[in-house]
Amino acid sequence: MKYVRKKRLSVESYVEGVLSGDRIRLSKAITLVESMLPEDNELAEEVLTKLIPHTGNSLRIGITGVPGVGKSTFIESFGKYVTSLNKKLAVLTIDPSSQRSKGAILGDKTRMESLSVDPLAFIRPSPSGSALGGVAQKTRETMFLCEAAGYEVIFIETVGVGQSETAVKEMVDFFLLLMLAGAGDELQGIKKGIMEMADSLVITKADGDNKRRAEKAQIEYQNALHLFPPNPVGWYPKVTTCSAIHQTGIREIWDTIEAHYRLTVEKGAFVERRKIQNIAWMHHLLTEILTQRFYRDETVKFFLSDKEKQVANGLLPAIKAARDLIRIYDESVKPDSRGHN
Repeated sequence: MKYVRKKRLSVESYVEGVLSGDRIRLSKAITLVESMLPEDNELAEEVLTKLIPHTGNSLRIGITGVPGVGKSTFIESFGKYVTSLNKKLAVLTIDPSSQRSKGAILGDKTRMESLSVDPLAFIRPSPSGSALGGVAQKTRETMFLCEAAGYEVIFIETVGVGQSETAVKEMVDFFLLLMLAGAGDELQGIKKGIMEMADSLVITKADGDNKRRAEKAQIEYQNALHLFPPNPVGWYPKVTTCSAIHQTGIREIWDTIEAHYRLTVEKGAFVERRKIQNIAWMHHLLTEILTQRFYRDETVKFFLSDKEKQVANGLLPAIKAARDLIRIYDESVKPDSRGHN
């Protein structure tokens, strides 16, 4: 049976579908930007260029936490509170990709049964791939598409603490760190840098026999955070407790986020931070595009294996091999130096 490739949608079809809030068209647009095919990349760029004037109107919230903290349960509970305020919510969840199979489980919708059927919520799981920071390579573009589709609040759930969470911080307005009770042990294990990046800490599972431990952890974390200087706008991270199961402490978390939003807007930091994030993303993309071009170059492919063997066997310093390959790449693209490779 002859395989017939499905007809590709036009730029206008994607744009009109996203702006109208069509979930199916939005999902297809996200699939398009996640594609690694060069022809899809070009189409995705055109779609994003037309949609960019309709982006930037959401509140972007990054959510991360230690293993076992219950991120999915928390996100469902917190997400239901957000939609109860009649706000459209997009949840971008990142599943860790297997380094062997390159696949991901992508089971977040099954873990958020109530939120997944909420008419005001849109859940999109994506594999983290090789991206650092616990986020997918195309998370930012996906976020833009959701904003253009009219989603007012966007959650970005990361793989978890332990990777370079700076990648998340650089694309959100508020960074939420979920922690477990037992602060004495946890404070030893968590990186100081992640604590410094957090705009708020939430001690989860504060119910039943664990409630008292959670309250004790709250005090210990708050004391620890006082050792850090406030951020440039004078915001001191708040520490709260919550029970996602019993819906306690959820409203306080939203109140904290709104207070942070009002302060950053008042100080003029909100818009300025968005500008800095956009520039940082451009530089990230430059690195990504140049890396892809380098490894796709046929001349580089020809010499790469030999250089790898020399480095592996201690016959050539890694820095010398890297510079040799860069020189080979430069020579390869010279004839096309005025155009695109």
